[in-house]
Amino acid sequence: MEPLTPEEIRACFVNCSKGEAKRLRLPTAYDAIRWADLDFLGWRDPAAPGTAHLVAPWRGQLTGLVLRVGNRAGHGGRKNMCAFCLTTHSSSDMDLMVAPRAGAAGRNGNTVGTYLCADLACSLYVRRLKRPARVQPEETTTTEARIARLQENLDAFVRRVVS
Repeated sequence: MEPLTPEEIRACFVNCSKGEAKRLRLPTAYDAIRWADLDFLGWRDPAAPGTAHLVAPWRGQLTGLVLRVGNRAGHGGRKNMCAFCLTTHSSSDMDLMVAPRAGAAGRNGNTVGTYLCADLACSLYVRRLKRPARVQPEETTTTEARIARLQENLDAFVRRVVS
């Protein structure tokens, strides 16, 4: 992913008002972001624990989504799999993320949800730059194949929100 300015990030959100986009908090370690290792920029707002943000290049343009964080994925020590990167996590490291749909559909209350890594570090997991707490199933695919799969899953989610 190419480095983005705060202005570019705030201008790309499609499922919130311009005022909300102007007020959103950027990632706390913004200056330390390793852009080359990211397929999308995802972060949680520490001041609003029920809110997350996702910014991705999508079909030739930058697209940002506001996500509401729902319930944890399951109970206790159950295993769950992220819909983007297919990393297996304990339920405490997985969250239901719900995006209001763009446009009139979102204003009417329509949403799209899926279970994702709670830290939104999917790009790092597929590149094996970050290890989840839970032991992963053996996977023989290449890093390039895992990245392509992540990008396809991300594309499908963004398409559902924007369409």
